Amino acid sequence: MADTQVSTFAGKTESDRTVMHVLYGMHTVAPFTLWSLSVIALIVNYIRKSDEQDPLYVAHHDYMIRTFWWAALWLVLSSPLYLLFIFPGVFAWFVVGAWYLYRCIRGWLRFNDNRAP
Repeated sequence: MADTQVSTFAGKTESDRTVMHVLYGMHTVAPFTLWSLSVIALIVNYIRKSDEQDPLYVAHHDYMIRTFWWAALWLVLSSPLYLLFIFPGVFAWFVVGAWYLYRCIRGWLRFNDNRAP
């Protein structure tokens, strides 16, 4: 699957590719928008994934969806750290945000190279 080309799948257009880039962009800047763009992108991921035939695109939708839900889980689980002291909570959320950005950028670069996440 590493050598999958966009032109391999007859139903893929340049606009489908643009939508994926926009979704990755929304997920990437989401930590700076209090995660609001990520929720919007997540909804679009679920809608687009349900109609998707291309295994590469399905894999990237799944990747973005999993990244969102794992980040949400870790943000919720680390929230009690704010009750103890401010610093552990801030540090934990920073780590989750950095991991989220890493996953988004890594997936985006792999999608740009037509590779699976």
